Amino acid sequence: MDKAVVDFSRSDVNKAGEILRSNEATHQNIIWASEILGKWRAVHNYPIKIFQATLRQKLKLVDKEALIAQRLKRISSIKKKLRNHNKMELVRMQDIGGLRAVVGNIQQVNELHKNFKETNFKHELVSEKNYILNPKLSGYRSVHLVYKYQRSVAVHLIELQIRTRRQHAWATAVETMGLFLDYALKSSEGPQKWLGFFALTASAFARIEMQPPVPGYEHLGMEETMIEVAREAKHLQVEEKLLGFGAAINAIHTDKRKGTYYLLVLDPIQKTIKYKAYSTERFNEATNDYLQAEEIAKNIQQQVVLVSTESIEALRRAYPSFFLDTHDFMGVLIKIIDQAEKY
Repeated sequence: MDKAVVDFSRSDVNKAGEILRSNEATHQNIIWASEILGKWRAVHNYPIKIFQATLRQKLKLVDKEALIAQRLKRISSIKKKLRNHNKMELVRMQDIGGLRAVVGNIQQVNELHKNFKETNFKHELVSEKNYILNPKLSGYRSVHLVYKYQRSVAVHLIELQIRTRRQHAWATAVETMGLFLDYALKSSEGPQKWLGFFALTASAFARIEMQPPVPGYEHLGMEETMIEVAREAKHLQVEEKLLGFGAAINAIHTDKRKGTYYLLVLDPIQKTIKYKAYSTERFNEATNDYLQAEEIAKNIQQQVVLVSTESIEALRRAYPSFFLDTHDFMGVLIKIIDQAEKY
């Protein structure tokens, strides 16, 4: 059984959000609010599964080799978003439940995007952002579709991300480097030299895919962009750093059974990753373990996530940053450097 029990109201959820946003909440109130948040996050799992079934059907016609993964947003990320957006109600946070589709190329992104837009869903499309046509300043590129999933009186927002393998490789490298620098580079926090490098590199990736460059780099053509990427990569010793991170990663299998859900705990300092598998019937156990692992990780530099993929191999491909695997990114980067040398 993977439906979470609902024994709270939407007003309880918003009240919990206000408590977790506040700097003056009592310890007792924080405990209550944290419990409500954990339950609210868990109830997003069922609508995610419904959307995943639809996504798999559509991908059969678009890209049979596509990666699919689903995840519940980390508690620490939810709390951070609440604090950064003072007027946001917790029930309206759009990415607590998320799905990701990684396809081969831009044409397939556009085809899948169009397919979803033209589908006569009973669930309402409430937000659409194309960060490929309009890249973020950080260099992030992907298509985001947010749907309002309606079941009787319950309403949940589910976010679908559609991206190419190059875009996925770039996002993986950003997260991996962020882990070792101990900065949220993907949220544009950290040393400017690294933020600038990844924005520049994203612009090079966009040029390769014949898409709009990252804002701030429009003045650089293909040749100039690649030369700048090669220069910065050498200066920052990117290849040595990123390939070195994953060289000694030790995957500790705490549960060898195949599961529907996987709890990942990454320790970038010790270079270990532990994962535990859960069947569909053990979803409640998985969410409880997720909460406990997040609590432990609060005071140490660990990353915790509960995800769902079809296999361990798919898990590694969909969440390579948790395995410190940046080979796909480095493959593209090395080609850019080789081309820059020819220029």
